[in-house]
Amino acid sequence: MRLAACLLLVAAAGAGAQDEVPFITTPDKVTLAMLELAQVGPNDHVIDLGSGDGRIVITAAKRFGASGQGVEIVPDLVRQSRENARAAGVTQRVEFREQDLFKTDLRRASVVTLYLLPEINLQLRPRLLALPAGTRIVSHDWDMGDWAAERSVTLDVPDKTIGRDKTSTVHLWLVPARVDGLWCSAGASLRVTQRFGQFSAVLHTATRRDTPALVFDGRIAGTRLHARHPHDAALEADAQGLRVLRIGTPGSAVAGRVFKRGRC
Repeated sequence: MRLAACLLLVAAAGAGAQDEVPFITTPDKVTLAMLELAQVGPNDHVIDLGSGDGRIVITAAKRFGASGQGVEIVPDLVRQSRENARAAGVTQRVEFREQDLFKTDLRRASVVTLYLLPEINLQLRPRLLALPAGTRIVSHDWDMGDWAAERSVTLDVPDKTIGRDKTSTVHLWLVPARVDGLWCSAGASLRVTQRFGQFSAVLHTATRRDTPALVFDGRIAGTRLHARHPHDAALEADAQGLRVLRIGTPGSAVAGRVFKRGRC
């Protein structure tokens, strides 16, 4: 995969920005950690943006049974990736494209892997957030700014070729369901304010019109909303709406209900 040897300011977007990211191989230990953190399996399709010599996609196919696509702007690296895939015997499950990563169709991905400049991660962030809820995003070393990772793991990597510290950090995000706004059910309303994977919710019921029945906040992991403070609650975003799986008193009257977007 690609990475910058040092933190450079990227002045241009698109292919110009990609040219600022020289190819540096991801150590095999980190490759495995990325795929394991994302819990890649046979039903997954992994898209690696800036795929270098193809090792992420090839390992996903050979070791975890996934399908995949590598996207790389350097023709020689694309040719090398295809040769490596043939040698690994996974050409039926993977492909490599010489392509601008900003123009890549990501809709088929269940997992997206990255080893890019932090500025490029931020440029990609709106497109990643637009993917279906639950899509897993894994980045080597660099984060997504104020979109907090679901989980981060730091590894000792003695063979890492850059940096003074021989460690790598792997970050995992789950694309959150888009739940911001007003949700309605008979005699009740739920106003949700969302910031990436964080949310706050205010529940009003018919019996308490003037004051909220419940105010709570928590995290969004894919389609699941979990709250622990100051009240315990669990909700699920699905095709029918926003389903209340569990909620504490005094909001327990709406447990099991499905709230739909609209004007209450």
